[in-house]
Amino acid sequence: MTRNKGKNSLKVLLFDIDGTLILSGGAGLRAMNAAFEQMYGVRDGLVNVQLAGRTDTSIIKEALSANGIRCESNQLEGYKEVYYRLLVDEMATPGNSKYLMPGVENLIDELKNRKDIYLGLLTGNWEKSGRIKLRHFGLDASFSFGAFAEDSEYRDRLLPFALSRFEQKYGKRPQPDQVYVIGDTPSDILCAKPHNAKSVAVAAAHYSEEELASYQPDILFKDLSDTDAVLEAIG
Repeated sequence: MTRNKGKNSLKVLLFDIDGTLILSGGAGLRAMNAAFEQMYGVRDGLVNVQLAGRTDTSIIKEALSANGIRCESNQLEGYKEVYYRLLVDEMATPGNSKYLMPGVENLIDELKNRKDIYLGLLTGNWEKSGRIKLRHFGLDASFSFGAFAEDSEYRDRLLPFALSRFEQKYGKRPQPDQVYVIGDTPSDILCAKPHNAKSVAVAAAHYSEEELASYQPDILFKDLSDTDAVLEAIG
C-alpha cells in the first residue's frame, strides 16, 4: 500500500548495496582477485582482507600493502578498469547465489511512489562497479545520486558527498533527522552518527541483530521483508 505524505516531510534514504540491497554471490571478490592478478601478478591477492563495510579503495590499498606493492594512482585507475570489465562478466555468469535481499524489490517499488522520499546510495563500491551490480537486478535507475569509494576511502566521510549531490540535483537541503543511512554492517551505522543522520541497520547478511544492536542504530530490522514495518519506521 503506497502512503502519500505531506510535501514538507522530506526524507533522503541512502542505501548500502552489498548485503543490503543485493548479494552478488562472490562476483565482486572474484573479479577483484582476478583483476589483482592481471595487474600485479599476485594470485588471491585479497586473501585475509576484510571486505564487509569497507570501501573498495581501502580494500585494494590494504591488499597492495600486504603484498609489498606500492600504490600508484595511475595503476589503481588501470586496476579499476580491469575490475569493471571482469565484474560485468562475473555478474552475467549464471548462478543461484546472486539475488535481491528479502523484501527489497517490493520496498523500492513502494518508496519510488512516495513523492516525499528520495533514494540514493551510500556504498563502499566505486560508483561504476556498484551500478554494474545493481543493473544486473534492474535497480540501477532507482538511485539517482549517492556517495562512493571514489569520494573517500573512509566510509564515515561519505555522507556529506551524498548530501551535496542531492542538493545539487534537487535544490533541497535536508535536516540531519531527515536522512536515513540503511546498511548491514557496523560501518553503516557508524558513518551516520557523526552527521546526526538516522541509522537503519539490516541484519540480513554479515552480522546478527545482536551484533548490530551493540552499535546502537536508530532502527534495526532482521531484514527488509516487512514493507509496512519499514514504511512505518521511516514515517
